Amino acid sequence: MKSMTGYGRARTAIDGREISIEIRSVNHRYLDVNIKCPRAYSFLEEPLKKAAGERIARGKVDIFVQFINASSDDVTVKVNLPLAQHYLHAFEELSQATGLPNDISLLTLAKMPEVLTEEQSEPDTEQMTKNVLSVFHLALDEFEHMRLREGEKMAADVRARSKTIVELLEQVEARAPQRTVEYREKLEKRINELLSDTTIDAQRILTEAAVFADRTAIDEETVRLRSHLSQLDQMLVESKPIGRKLDFLVQEMNRESNTIGSKANDVTLSKLVVELKSEIEKIREQIQNIE
Repeated sequence: MKSMTGYGRARTAIDGREISIEIRSVNHRYLDVNIKCPRAYSFLEEPLKKAAGERIARGKVDIFVQFINASSDDVTVKVNLPLAQHYLHAFEELSQATGLPNDISLLTLAKMPEVLTEEQSEPDTEQMTKNVLSVFHLALDEFEHMRLREGEKMAADVRARSKTIVELLEQVEARAPQRTVEYREKLEKRINELLSDTTIDAQRILTEAAVFADRTAIDEETVRLRSHLSQLDQMLVESKPIGRKLDFLVQEMNRESNTIGSKANDVTLSKLVVELKSEIEKIREQIQNIE
């Protein structure tokens, strides 16, 4: 099980370039990959997104690509000789018009706009893509390791809360029959108080108690909730992404606990259901960050 939150970084020198890649992610409903790299290397975006999608199922993922200490072979300096000649003629014309000496130097001429220009040589896109992807997979390895480590912690927490829910269910199941007995005794006592001089129909009391028991029965809900907890334990050991399945399963667990609460009609049961729902909510919060 993996967390959707992670971080990975790799930095390697290849073919005179030092390539640095960082990967950061947070939880998201779907996979959303954003690539941030120099404009000249925008051709890397699609290959990086494809490679990310092969190993990441969900999350908002930001990938930062940097090139540090690039080789000097990547840059060429060009001289615009026609423009330089125009500047020389202009300086000479200005000297003659003002009577000032034409003391222009080579350094001054070189600093004039557009006389010297830098040009980035076109990269070998195929080789560059291979180099960047090799560094990207190193960063992904670190990224995946962190997500697995966080996923193990979350799985342990979910298992602990699942165990607590089972314990609460046992108390609920033990209390439910006693609640019916207490209702029958309470009903009989009340009728005795109201009809002290009248013979009480015992069968009527039993019938009323049976109706109460049927109306407030929670056997089906507790059985389904136990089944959901069993499915939860099985999912936690799966190797494929389970976040969405867990989200749906917890919704079903919430539905069963709400039904139990609506049928409780008993202070003790109501308190147990509140604790039960609290543990389910904590599981729901955890799984929001599971891939």
